[in-house]
Amino acid sequence: MMTDVLARIADDISSIEPRRFEGRVAGVNGLLIEATGPAQALVLGARCAVEGPRPTRGEIVGFRNGRALVLPFDTMDSIRPGARVRLSPARPSVRPTRAWLGRVIDAFGQPIDGLGPLPDGPGEGRAVRGDPPPAHARARVGARMDLGVRALNTFAACCRGQRMGIFAGSGVGKSVLLSMLARNAAADVIVIGLIGERGREVREFLEETLGPEGLARAVVVVATSDEPAARRRLAAYLAAAIAEHFRDVGDDVLLLFDSVTRFAMAGREIGLAAGEPPTTKGYTPSVFAELPRLLERAGPGPERPGQKTGSITGLFTVLVDGDDHNEPIADAVRGILDGHIVMERAIAERGRYPAINVLKSISRTMPMCHAPHEMALVTAARRALSAYADMEELIRIGAYKPGASAELDEAIRLRPALEAFLNQGRDEVSSIEESFAALEGALR
Repeated sequence: MMTDVLARIADDISSIEPRRFEGRVAGVNGLLIEATGPAQALVLGARCAVEGPRPTRGEIVGFRNGRALVLPFDTMDSIRPGARVRLSPARPSVRPTRAWLGRVIDAFGQPIDGLGPLPDGPGEGRAVRGDPPPAHARARVGARMDLGVRALNTFAACCRGQRMGIFAGSGVGKSVLLSMLARNAAADVIVIGLIGERGREVREFLEETLGPEGLARAVVVVATSDEPAARRRLAAYLAAAIAEHFRDVGDDVLLLFDSVTRFAMAGREIGLAAGEPPTTKGYTPSVFAELPRLLERAGPGPERPGQKTGSITGLFTVLVDGDDHNEPIADAVRGILDGHIVMERAIAERGRYPAINVLKSISRTMPMCHAPHEMALVTAARRALSAYADMEELIRIGAYKPGASAELDEAIRLRPALEAFLNQGRDEVSSIEESFAALEGALR
């Protein structure tokens, strides 16, 4: 034990940079601070702090005319010309440990739940903006994962290490669905990234929607909508880094991310401030480059002989703009992930929750994770739901005559049972076996 402590102290001492780098504020341009300093300290992605009555932390995001462009993490109210800038060329890192479970932290890994400081884990630390594992070294996706939600367990099954998107407009119930997954999914550790959430909703999500049971095995990273864009983007990277830590120690991690759209909006703010040209809907090219770098960090871990291979099963919400499921971010994310879950306002308006449109939801790994008799049940249910959807308007106005189509008559007969099957209360849990038993009963 003492040897481990001494080794950790030695690692900390060896990582200390004996030199101190300083620069000066040369100007402020919109959201960016222009700073001068020694060339060896001006590194893209490096951290810095502008001294003043209230120090302003920031990150170097670019260069212009020999000056560093610093994006602040804090407000710029107290910045003055010529203020001293302390530069740190070291890349930011994090050292999570199991003591972090049940805690709520900010974008810098600092606790915001009032429960005291967080201990650092052993080792050198994990880069916050790390790279995804090499494709050839990754394990394949694992066995089917029990999500506790009937509609997903049957129609959009998810394997361990898979990445799925939850596409929904505002107010359709995606946060409630995330809370059901956090409480019910069969995972060792849950990492939740609340990116760009309304400040009023954070405590509601933690105390009521997530609850003590879900929080006990989770690490929650929060960056609300009123925080600077740099913090919102950093919180997303931090959530991915924490999930990678638990994956690499052999845990099966569920990474819940709400939402990718607000991460992209933060990237758009940063890119425009740095002078990037806008493209579709104002999004800059760097946004579409960063999306796969973030989303690819979820998935199976690298295989290590003699060690358990952990995984990160990622469920990422996408807030579709104006209920348009083909808007630029939704379209880009759909092409990156391994499947998508579509939630529709019309379903929520008629009182069926979770408001998942199972006909538009796809899991790319589902054919290989269901048994043949399970796939037969899902296919029969899809056929009935599709037949009813095709003729729904005619049925509602009374234009369809019973007996005209045996298939449609059967779909009309099964409709109430299938709707009841897809409806699930927030506190209701349904295992994979129970889900298929209920589906079989509905089809009878």
